[in-house]
Amino acid sequence: MPPPQFWKPGAAAPGSSLDRETEAEGSLLPSTSRNAHLSLEAQRQRLPIYKHREKLLYCVEKYRVVIVVGQTGSGKSTQIPQYLHEAGWTKENHVVACTQPRRVAATSVATRVAEEVGSVLGDEVGYSIRFEELSSPTRTRIKYMTDGMLFRETMMDPLLSRYSVIMIDEAHERGAYTDLLLGLLKKIMRKRPELRVIISSATIDAEDFLEYFNSNADGTDRTKDDAIIVSLEGRMFPVEVCYLKDPPVDYVEAAVQTVFNIHMKEPPGDILVFLTGREEIDGALQTVADRIQTISKAAPKLLPLPLYATLPPEEQDLIFEPPPRDTRKIIFSTNIAEASVTIDGIKYVVDSGFVKMKTFNPRNGMDVLSVTPCSLASANQRAGRAGRTSAGKCFRLYPSSVIPTRNPYSPMPISTPPELTRSDISVYLLQLKALGIDNLAKFDFMSPPPSEMMVRALEFWYCLKAIDEEGRLTRPLGVRMAEVPLDPMMAAILLNSQEFRCGEEILTIAAMTQVQNVFNMSDGGNKAMLSELERRKFTAEEGDHLTLLNAYNAFTRYGQKDKSWCGNHRINHKALSRAMAIRKQLKKYLDRFGIKVESCQGDAKRLRRCLVSGYFKNAARMMPDGTYRSARENAVLHVHPSSVMFTRQPSTGWVIFHEVIETTKSFMRDLTVVEEEWLVELAPHFYTFKGGGLKKH
Repeated sequence: MPPPQFWKPGAAAPGSSLDRETEAEGSLLPSTSRNAHLSLEAQRQRLPIYKHREKLLYCVEKYRVVIVVGQTGSGKSTQIPQYLHEAGWTKENHVVACTQPRRVAATSVATRVAEEVGSVLGDEVGYSIRFEELSSPTRTRIKYMTDGMLFRETMMDPLLSRYSVIMIDEAHERGAYTDLLLGLLKKIMRKRPELRVIISSATIDAEDFLEYFNSNADGTDRTKDDAIIVSLEGRMFPVEVCYLKDPPVDYVEAAVQTVFNIHMKEPPGDILVFLTGREEIDGALQTVADRIQTISKAAPKLLPLPLYATLPPEEQDLIFEPPPRDTRKIIFSTNIAEASVTIDGIKYVVDSGFVKMKTFNPRNGMDVLSVTPCSLASANQRAGRAGRTSAGKCFRLYPSSVIPTRNPYSPMPISTPPELTRSDISVYLLQLKALGIDNLAKFDFMSPPPSEMMVRALEFWYCLKAIDEEGRLTRPLGVRMAEVPLDPMMAAILLNSQEFRCGEEILTIAAMTQVQNVFNMSDGGNKAMLSELERRKFTAEEGDHLTLLNAYNAFTRYGQKDKSWCGNHRINHKALSRAMAIRKQLKKYLDRFGIKVESCQGDAKRLRRCLVSGYFKNAARMMPDGTYRSARENAVLHVHPSSVMFTRQPSTGWVIFHEVIETTKSFMRDLTVVEEEWLVELAPHFYTFKGGGLKKH
């Protein structure tokens, strides 16, 4: 494959067939690493947001909703909560909350703010993410959390009475919990007029949010407005944006080749590469490692690093460390680095133009992660990352003709569609019902989900026994399902474990499905063969869920304190340690509910029946050609290569699975062999049995 040909900024001759655009995107004054000689207070004062401090505090005092629009990295996430704390909004045991769409962002920003405030993380400044809480109920005054965690707090405290100001950060991403929070906060403010809400983002359609929150609908008397837009101006560095003449056949390969071109031809500066997921990132890292040997010894060294949401905290820290002398850092990241995580020293951005997005597939009735073109807003966010500390360059691996402002028929959307309108909304609506919002059709969604999805969700809940025939949440099952921090299917399985007398095993399986890459599998060669041989020591013929159970039990017995045992058996010590922590937290829920936890004593049939009680919707039948068909929609599915069932055939011909990932095909992950009659027995409202075969209801 020939290397990508870009028009090198400032060097292309007139009449070139390549296209280029120079834009001033992104912003930021010199970063922390560049200003290490300055005190933290001096660094804070050099941020673009500092000169707007008094204006922001005045607007928060006067208006109930403040919509802050500012460039990426201007200091919104770190400084606004501190300004509010310093101005007295945390007096009388009140807390300022700041939500983030991702756990990595919540922890990294909280760490930085704790350093600036001068406190230990978890004391005056804390954070709360799924299955991890580091804050004090009495001393914490600034709290960072994922938007899902704040939403869950409303189940315990519907008016969020602890908080004086709630800041919704990165609102432009329009995640499901972000939209739900906006609707809930609108309701809460009617009961709590003293509550203040700040909506912050680097790229945002501010007018839409203003219209949504401003009760002064006609706008005739501006003095009655209770929402306002505040625009933050800051010094900006220009970003040179370069395009390919034609889209590459393989954008991952093109990204790697572009990285090496930058390294050999461009001045010093770190490189940020946007890819879609962990598999692509791991592949790119391996390719870079293989090609580093071809670089001249006189050239600077390369330090390739990954960045994605499930990266362990220890490896996340490496991203923010300055590289060694004469070394260029290359970070291969998902879209998490668009706005949620700020990395100093980035001067070059390589944008694949794609993102892995969760969408609802009506063919198989399931959520799938599919690779799609990113939005123009995301592309601009990515380019802006190159202009944080100095003038930078962004290399886009696609032609300029795909930009929607130039081509109305472009597959690239202008903005990212809200998650509530494109994904399975079962879990979100169930939690709304738990908050007492029975009439979901009248809930004030900023972007209402399709009615068909709401109907599907209600049908599914009824089959899970979470709601009754009148659509009301069942007690105690439905209420408990909404409270447990798992998807509705796994929550139902966990709560049903008492009936099947297999709680010990289900707790383990539930925890293991929340972590990734339990086995360190190698790609190709003898290492891959050795990895597979080691995994077979834990493999259960019944499928992946029981294999995960075997791996966990062996880890707790032999590998918990012996990392060499994990290495010898290709077990991911960090993943299993996290699974242990998650299991302990899930056990606390069962104890609080008074659910008896007992073991099935090796009865795999009882265990698999319990899994069917929640996973019945995700059932598939094997066909003579080796593919599978989903039980209800008859969609074509395939076994993921990472599954132990990839080289096996189910003895009964039927399986259930945890999720579907759609890349080149629709792949099922985490499979378990089941009996056909169990589906009808345990989900009679979902399936019927007619003519000797399973039929949808």
